Amino acid sequence: MTTRTDLSVSPPIEGRDDLIAVFSGGEKPPEDWRIGTEHEKFVYRLSDHRAPSWEEPGGIRDLLLGLTEFGWVPVEEGGKIIALTGRDGTISLEPAGQLELSGAPLKDLHESCSESGRHLEQVKAIGDRLGLGFLGLGMWPDKRRDELTMMPKGRYEIMARHMPRVGGLGLDMMLRTCTIQVNLDYSSEADMVRKFRVGLALQPVATALFANSPFTEGKPNGFKSFRSHIWEDTDPGRTGMLPFVFEDGFGYERYCDYALDVPMYFVFRDGRYIDAAGMSFRDFLDGRLPALPGEKPTVSDWTDHLSTAFPEVRLKSFLEMRGADGGRWHRICALPALWVGLLYSQGALDAAWDRVKDWSLEEREALRHAVPRQALEAPVPGGGTVRDLAREVLDIAAAGLTERAELNAAGDNEGGFLDPLREVVSSGMTFADRLLDRYHGEWGGDVSRVYEEFSF
Repeated sequence: MTTRTDLSVSPPIEGRDDLIAVFSGGEKPPEDWRIGTEHEKFVYRLSDHRAPSWEEPGGIRDLLLGLTEFGWVPVEEGGKIIALTGRDGTISLEPAGQLELSGAPLKDLHESCSESGRHLEQVKAIGDRLGLGFLGLGMWPDKRRDELTMMPKGRYEIMARHMPRVGGLGLDMMLRTCTIQVNLDYSSEADMVRKFRVGLALQPVATALFANSPFTEGKPNGFKSFRSHIWEDTDPGRTGMLPFVFEDGFGYERYCDYALDVPMYFVFRDGRYIDAAGMSFRDFLDGRLPALPGEKPTVSDWTDHLSTAFPEVRLKSFLEMRGADGGRWHRICALPALWVGLLYSQGALDAAWDRVKDWSLEEREALRHAVPRQALEAPVPGGGTVRDLAREVLDIAAAGLTERAELNAAGDNEGGFLDPLREVVSSGMTFADRLLDRYHGEWGGDVSRVYEEFSF
């Protein structure tokens, strides 16, 4: 989740044009398109697999402080370190101490994967010193909610109070899940619309390929991606597949209306978060927000608010692909490769749209609902399974990466980053399937073995 690192004074919103400008201001020519990869991982004690608190010796605070040895600069809230900034982006904390890197905007996948590798080397170096390990899964495989402590971030306190009012699994989303995401650019409103539609329609394919959360509290939960299922019962006012994106006339204006109708969480003022949960940003625009009567919003308030909508694809001044479970290093590199291949080549983007453009709203929703349980075996519109569709989608993505022709020093293009996903399709085995096989086989029902075999 977004962490405030820029505390400079933001200009006031004078009218609707200022809201739309956040979206239109993200437009860039293709030569300036960049890739921003975000990935989260669970932090645990090597000695007993316990999730450390922020304040305990050798815990999350000390992990962040240790990372300053690599040039990271602390960000504080209420006098407590809650994030870091540096040349590789921002390191921040999810609600229960999941450690996230929001990477810098980079030119190609070679740079992005090197950035991820650098980050993991750094956290492992500090983790080894503190007795901490890092786990790349979509959900804690064994932890109960009451075993996890909240990080000292004001927005999380507000969200934790509000979540049980609007859904049954919102606290699980906050406390027990990890994801990989990629942020991508667009050149125009029309380009944004095409990418948004392809991203939403094919997000279940990414969910299936990255399915990696089959356990809850030490037992199989009946899902391949329980993390994805959690989003179906978090908060219907700010999640989902956004059917209006596929309607005629969709663009910046329509997304602005959607975001205005998303209930607020908070307002940030003077270094602290003010509870505005359930209130209306439209009222805020009119100076009628109960939490700040008579005050009108700034552009930063609007960008904060945009970060509290959680659909499968999200628009800010770029597009966020949000459907994948957390995973280990090679999977971190594969997620941006999939979406860059599909969305950063016009030929690939057109081919992907041709594949999904005739799907109905009901078919898209059915696919979204089926994938968390069935993953590759879920049926797709027109016949076949997600595995069949994923094979086609990976071929399209590979062609897009070939067209980009971004080479590393060895002369390789970016297509090799898709190899882990090709292996999933060729074997028919998601990472969740492999974990379940081990659980029912050599692990003898002992899910704690995941710490020995699947940490970073």
